[in-house]
Amino acid sequence: YPYVRCRFLESLLLSKTPPAIPIIVMKPSETLRLRDRRSFIQSVAKTCFGACCVSAVPGVFSSVTADHHHERRIYTSIKMGMFNEKISLLEKFRILQELGYDGIELNSPGGVDKKEALEASRTLGFPIHGAVDSIHWGIRLSDPDPEVRQKGLDGLLKAIEDVHFVGGDAVLLVPGAARDPENESHGHVWTRSIEQIHKALPSASKWGVRILIENVWNNFLYDPNGDNRQSAALLAAYLDEIDSPWVGSYFDIGNHQKFGKPAEWIRMLGHRIVKLDVKDWGVSQGFCKIGEGDVDWADVRRALKEIGYTGWATAEVGGGDRERMKDIKQRMDTHLLGA
Repeated sequence: YPYVRCRFLESLLLSKTPPAIPIIVMKPSETLRLRDRRSFIQSVAKTCFGACCVSAVPGVFSSVTADHHHERRIYTSIKMGMFNEKISLLEKFRILQELGYDGIELNSPGGVDKKEALEASRTLGFPIHGAVDSIHWGIRLSDPDPEVRQKGLDGLLKAIEDVHFVGGDAVLLVPGAARDPENESHGHVWTRSIEQIHKALPSASKWGVRILIENVWNNFLYDPNGDNRQSAALLAAYLDEIDSPWVGSYFDIGNHQKFGKPAEWIRMLGHRIVKLDVKDWGVSQGFCKIGEGDVDWADVRRALKEIGYTGWATAEVGGGDRERMKDIKQRMDTHLLGA
């Protein structure tokens, strides 16, 4: 869907006499707690589906409350690669729309043809909300080799441009992997990934696309040998050190069930969460169908309500044909939405 960057906004806000008319801005995909006028300008210039009016109040700009489509709700999606029938993108989008999904998420670099995807999206009014950085595991921003890190950055920049092209608003990023104590330690991943992400921020700002960090099994921001009572404190600190309205959390509900309670992570991360990945995990089952693992979905729903979450929730589970897509949708509705 269309995105508009309000280039006149900064001059209006910095003028000595506040404008008497409302400023039309495009909503961001979360509640942003803003610390200064510069952050406000950067954040409300963010582009996203649906417009709202923010009245100019002299001297008072403290927060922007996101609210997709003028109602607080969660929008369901899948990863494009999960739907594996050999049919056109248009037909895939049509089937997903008929099943009740609100949109789709692609991969980049590579993946499906972005022009074809955009045409299908526009034809059906079925939004592409973003993309997963498809090279972030193999070509890491935390790699010991500076040339590899540069290639990883190039891939992230390409993903940002592709997401803008198809009308999305975010790229999912795994920032690195701490699997080599000498050459790619936890400290290395922290500093190297932040350095590369900072280099991508001008592009993120230019195209109105956020960089969202996914919590995964990469030995980073948690103790892989620890117990199941770990918190999201390290992830929150990492995001806070990056300190940009263009970077947030793509919180995967099931990924850290082994190491902590997803609902408590949601409460601690709070406004940092911009999007959700949806899966389940259990001690006896491992990764499994949504609702068949150990995730306390009732507490997850309570936590999401407590932080006022509204936005995209994308299933990341085993795929299949349209019947499998129907089953996933029903499970998301039952366990995530409580429908």
